[in-house]
Amino acid sequence: MVVNGGKNIVVGPTTATNFTATVTASDPSGVIETGLTLWYGSGSYNDAKGRIARAGDLKCTASSSTTTTCTIPFQVIANPRALTNEVTNSFAGTWHVSASAFSKNRVQTVDDSFTTVKVQRASQLTVNATPEPVKKGQPVTVTGKLSRANWDTHQYAGYSGQPVKLQFRAKSSATYTTVKTVTTSSTGTLKTTVTASADGYYRYSFAGTSTTPAANAAGDFIDVQ
Repeated sequence: MVVNGGKNIVVGPTTATNFTATVTASDPSGVIETGLTLWYGSGSYNDAKGRIARAGDLKCTASSSTTTTCTIPFQVIANPRALTNEVTNSFAGTWHVSASAFSKNRVQTVDDSFTTVKVQRASQLTVNATPEPVKKGQPVTVTGKLSRANWDTHQYAGYSGQPVKLQFRAKSSATYTTVKTVTTSSTGTLKTTVTASADGYYRYSFAGTSTTPAANAAGDFIDVQ
């Protein structure tokens, strides 16, 4: 079984997120089809608070007389109502994966928590280093903002209290090095000061959490004179 190519499922504030899963099953009599549903909750499948179900036709291929692989399409969108194939903020994090198979001798096998996958709120990260240009040895102020999708309001909102690394890459280098760690404000903003030493790029880098994916800001170039 592979869900979304083995990656976390990242959902933005407005547009639908589409992904697929492939499920392979075997039975001596052969397999007609396989199925999969994602569900959120701390109890059983029947008590799930949220579900992401198939959103289109199955594409099944038999690799032998006993084994079949099905590709299953899904679509999920942010919505505070949290109906099937909709997610609200409180649902971000780890989801269970329910897998099933239906054999040619008409036996259905179901595992309500075969594995888990993370469904996360999309993140954005910005950076701005000033002044430009700057004299060597003078202060450089680096600002930015960490935001993530608010599934209830359909907007991006600041992600507060998060550690974010300020990194620098010299003009002649391909590698970023961490300078310090800055914590986001109550509105998700970042601000710190460093000393100008050489031409190069500053960026903020966020490692991510269970509910929000990692993000790197595009580097902002500083000309040091």
